[in-house]
Amino acid sequence: MDIKNQSNSATQDSNRQADNEGWAQNTLRSLLEDYLREQRRARQWRIFYRLLIVAIIVVFLVSVKSPEGMQPTLIDEHTALIKLEGPIIEGAPAAAADIIETLQEAYQSDNAKAIIIQINSPGGSPVQSAQISDEILRLRSKYTDKPCYAVISDIGASGAYYVAAVADEIYADRASLVGSIGVIFNGFGLVDAIHKLGIERRVQKAGKYKDMLDPFADSDPVVDTHMQKLLNQVHKQFINRVKQGRGDKLANHQQIFSGLIWTGEEAKDLGLIDDFATAQQVARDIVGVENIVVYQPQHNLLDRVVDRLGTQIGNILLWRFQMPSLY
Repeated sequence: MDIKNQSNSATQDSNRQADNEGWAQNTLRSLLEDYLREQRRARQWRIFYRLLIVAIIVVFLVSVKSPEGMQPTLIDEHTALIKLEGPIIEGAPAAAADIIETLQEAYQSDNAKAIIIQINSPGGSPVQSAQISDEILRLRSKYTDKPCYAVISDIGASGAYYVAAVADEIYADRASLVGSIGVIFNGFGLVDAIHKLGIERRVQKAGKYKDMLDPFADSDPVVDTHMQKLLNQVHKQFINRVKQGRGDKLANHQQIFSGLIWTGEEAKDLGLIDDFATAQQVARDIVGVENIVVYQPQHNLLDRVVDRLGTQIGNILLWRFQMPSLY
């Protein structure tokens, strides 16, 4: 009896051991299968994300690709379009160097029958604006068979109008903002503020008026007179350029050069623009070549990303408060 019980007990122990081993194997197998499934899912998601990143990069590259990469000179007859957008200052998309580069390429293209400068800018640096204006005049005199048209969309004011004025003809919308033929120097004074706060101003300088732009210093009549003389000189240059470009088209109106801004409808009456039209309408109805090719400066991808992320904002604001402006 004892032998039989022992045999049954041994059998039961053996069965339990086998069950435990089977359970362990099944559990291990299940864990391995789950792990492999997770690995496959993770691998699939990694592949998906990589493909998605590649797709995004491809789309981005296509969207920022410069038309020069497509060799516009090899395209059939077309109207060249150059966009002048935003502040006209160094380092910005409307910097003189970039606009001049595209102007030269457009004029040199055998298949470009006319040039349209599409303007949407409040103005900017008098130097940058003058450089673009000078180059337009030079290219117009060299390529006499290629007319140049300026088309103002939302705004073409101050330095932007300085550029537009030398085009063969200027077009805008009735609601466009045009003009602002003037020069401004922005500043502010915080003298009383620092006194109230108990702040002591300490400045070391060589040159009596080296600190003339210091907002924490009292205004000086000599400096005020000097700055006004400077602004008047730049304003005179602006007026002369507008008269050079518009000539007898300008109306005899005493406020034209006052710095006032006008709607497109008023600007036409004043002779600041010729008529109302979009760039597409000018290409189709004036140039007679509806096919438009946009010319842009060639920049590497990093430069374009930096520009699009707005890293120039700091430079724009800094310049805005420290330099004479045609805004």
